[in-house]
Amino acid sequence: MGDTHVLMGVILLGQTVVGFVGNLSLLSHYLFLSCMGNRMRATDLIFRHLIVANLLTLLFRGVPQTMEVWGWRIFFNDVGCKMFFYLCRVSRGVSMGSTCSLSIFLAVSISQGDSRWAGLKGRAHKHIVSTIYLSWGVFLLVSIIFLMYMTRPKAHDNMTSLKSYGYCSSVRHDPAADVLYMVVLSLPDVLCLGLMLWGSTSMLFVLYRHKQKMRHIQRTSVSTRASLESRAIISVLLLVSTFVSFYTLSFICQICMSVIYNPSPVLHHMAAFAMGCFPALSPFLLMSGHSTPCSLLFTCTKKNQVLP
Repeated sequence: MGDTHVLMGVILLGQTVVGFVGNLSLLSHYLFLSCMGNRMRATDLIFRHLIVANLLTLLFRGVPQTMEVWGWRIFFNDVGCKMFFYLCRVSRGVSMGSTCSLSIFLAVSISQGDSRWAGLKGRAHKHIVSTIYLSWGVFLLVSIIFLMYMTRPKAHDNMTSLKSYGYCSSVRHDPAADVLYMVVLSLPDVLCLGLMLWGSTSMLFVLYRHKQKMRHIQRTSVSTRASLESRAIISVLLLVSTFVSFYTLSFICQICMSVIYNPSPVLHHMAAFAMGCFPALSPFLLMSGHSTPCSLLFTCTKKNQVLP
């Protein structure tokens, strides 16, 4: 095993372990609050689905890739390979859908009173549950493509018809079919990223107007609440920007693997690392304060709506 493989093995192992610890800790926190009878907010539902999606991503992509880079033999049959890649894609999509729902929900919730989105505030709480389950349904349906062409490694078959992923392989298609599959898989991603961009831009605009308004407000209590609200918005924006950054890196790696005829194992490891960055880091971004950003935001806004 070369130095590069050892380094990638250490990185992937550390990422997977840290990600599992962080997500399980945050999930345990929400389960404890639920068992204590605490009323869960709509945003808490988003976080729980995001945590579950993170755990599935680390389990179905991080664990087998870590085992493969350390040279541990993985015995997957056709069904195992299909299900692992299928569930990995679904969990990645739900993670994107949850982050998108969070961005939209907060953008609507903090919209100013005379905004055209202000009328959606009351209905946003009711429909947020539907959007989460809709994202599960969409990505469960779209990801069926992986069930069609993933297969177990076949060392003795004609490798010109297969593309190896180490512990699994995929059946090669003609270029037209590859383009069609890429378009189908990319459409939900593009929609979610566009909505995330809109939500983040709206929150930045509200935050800017809020800062301008606070220059003329001298009351300490109002300033304290405003500071907490601003911190909550910044925390969510950091979460969204982190997702977009690592998604872009993962997307570039996926494009390289699809274009290169026989991609190197290092490229596979880099793609797995890029896909696992957000699931491993997001729970720590959410736990960075004394409370989750959304809980902090809505606790403040219930007392007094300061943001314009």
